[in-house]
Amino acid sequence: MDSWFDRIQVPATRFELHYNGTRMLRCFVDRPASVHQILANAVARRPDGIALICGVQSVSYRELDELTGRAAAGFAARGIVSGDRVALVLGNSIEFVVVMFALARLGAISVPLSIRHQEAENRHILADCGTKAVVYEDSLADKIPGRDAVPALEHAIAVRRGDAVPLADLLSSGIRTEVTAVTEEATATILYTSGTTGRPKGAMLTNFSMVHSAIHYTTVMQLTEEDRCIIAVPMSHVTGVIAMIDTMAHCAGTLIIMPSFKAAEFIDLAVKHRMTFTLIVPAMFALCLMAPNFEGADLSSWRISGYGGAIMPEVTLERIAAKLPNLKLINTYGSTETTSPAVFMPPDQAVARKEYVGLQVPCGHITVLDFDGVEVPPNTPGEIYIGGPMVVPGYWGNPEATEREFKAGYWKSGDLGMMDERGYLRVIDRIKDVINRGGYKIFASEVENVLLDHPAVVEVAVVAKPCPVLGERVHAFVVVRDDVADAELAAHCARELSDYKVPEEFHRVENALPRNANGKMLKRELRLTLTQ
Repeated sequence: MDSWFDRIQVPATRFELHYNGTRMLRCFVDRPASVHQILANAVARRPDGIALICGVQSVSYRELDELTGRAAAGFAARGIVSGDRVALVLGNSIEFVVVMFALARLGAISVPLSIRHQEAENRHILADCGTKAVVYEDSLADKIPGRDAVPALEHAIAVRRGDAVPLADLLSSGIRTEVTAVTEEATATILYTSGTTGRPKGAMLTNFSMVHSAIHYTTVMQLTEEDRCIIAVPMSHVTGVIAMIDTMAHCAGTLIIMPSFKAAEFIDLAVKHRMTFTLIVPAMFALCLMAPNFEGADLSSWRISGYGGAIMPEVTLERIAAKLPNLKLINTYGSTETTSPAVFMPPDQAVARKEYVGLQVPCGHITVLDFDGVEVPPNTPGEIYIGGPMVVPGYWGNPEATEREFKAGYWKSGDLGMMDERGYLRVIDRIKDVINRGGYKIFASEVENVLLDHPAVVEVAVVAKPCPVLGERVHAFVVVRDDVADAELAAHCARELSDYKVPEEFHRVENALPRNANGKMLKRELRLTLTQ
């Protein structure tokens, strides 16, 4: 196995039994006992340091602790106690962070929801986890279901974004300093999976899993209290909660909040606050490179950045290296079920191993198994199984899905991948995205990568089109920037791929391919158009 982690001073670890003795896990020895303790440690370490910046507002760690205590008192006055589920329908804001930590102080369970959800989506989730209260932006009132649709719902608390005092309608005049004791393995947050293949399921992120992921980020990214991070991804996503909110609190750094991502504004904000760290998706990098203010911007403080969620095109990697030579790029691979990171790519390998996602996290363990549950040799495809303290124990109120998707403490990723002799993991495709054309297996991602190399192609999704003769044929949905003929795209593919892998049809999509609230491609919707 590669020894990169040996060079970055990983904290001491040891094996421990967890989850009623069903999992033997490598754990960090020195760790906060809970999500609440993450914030408490930061307040003790750096009380007057700036914790949050949003627009013209800034909040020190001392002030964040006070706001958290007042919000916790406000929730307690409404009868919220340990174990109660409280939903957040809040955009990126100071209010979001305060509510998350206030609920952690009470031992209650936060349920962040995307502000892009419709009422029906929220209704399903709130009913599924028995939400007792929901905190929402007043402009999103039409997205909040009534009590008749969610019997357990007792309180719907509207807040106004941008008030001089965040959460003015929730805050109590008193401060809740008492901390409700919780176990490490108690659920702290429920994040509903994106539901690309059906109804979303509530992954139970525990204090234990969230703390380990925050330490993984802090360790691998080498973050300190001097770091300043811009959050431009949704706070309601696992990346926002873990990589940004919890991680920056763990290192007592500064979190700079963008309500929504706009490339030019992101660059201006990075210059103004001398941003040192962020985690964004490849498309955001591409937009920054194209922004009119990028060339003249002083981004010399930007020393490290994570990226994930999609492949980083080689041309983008090359442009970043040319424009930001001191920026270390670290690919990340994980999911809601793994509480964000399971794999990190050493920054010096980003270009050389562009087809790989990296090495397992220090406390994690990844193996690749065949469909009989047997480990495959190096460089052999199989399903990726992920284990470690960051893996959640299962789905809220859904033992069937938990039994189906978790085995022996490992999460079945559903991704087809392979690992080389040095432990580098390559994700080939989603298992369900492997196309079977007359017995020939075709990885959709391979065809997509070739098409993305064409200068006219902006986005692409390759799916199987049902065929009564061959079973499935290769079909490509494309967003293009120029008027390019199907024949040219097919010829481009034919120069790089076997003939049976070349798409037989191209479907043009205006503006963008369909994605869910978390940015994942909705191939299910695209497949449905081929069967109608």
